Amino acid sequence: MKNNDIYYFSAKKLCWLSNSLKDDYVSAGFWDSTAKKVSFNVYQEYALCAPPEGKMLGANENGEPVWLDIPPKTKSELIAEAENKRIELMQNASEVIAPLQDAIDLKIATEDEEQRLVEWKTYRILLNRIDIATSPDIEWPEVPL
Repeated sequence: MKNNDIYYFSAKKLCWLSNSLKDDYVSAGFWDSTAKKVSFNVYQEYALCAPPEGKMLGANENGEPVWLDIPPKTKSELIAEAENKRIELMQNASEVIAPLQDAIDLKIATEDEEQRLVEWKTYRILLNRIDIATSPDIEWPEVPL
């Protein structure tokens, strides 16, 4: 986008539109006739810079761009994040356990491998027992060394 272009902010779509691409937007059915014309400085501040920590792009009552506080995550979002974390940790544990279990099965495991297998299986069991519904107040078990 060029500095001499005309920019618009769509409060309805929370997006930026460039006048130089208006024909393309119209052809695609994306042009917002309620979008507000903004200065290049406003465009630069809100479209070209990352939002401040904890903020997201929004619109005020006049349809102008503003930084809004990111709303806190819902309980279901927190639970989904915790479940994804548990799945990832369980997969990692299973990857460590597999060769240790192979060594046991083939009766070629060292004492260290036997001990590590017990620690990793215990860890995996503890992960499985976590009540994800208590997210975000979960005490995750310590990863074995």
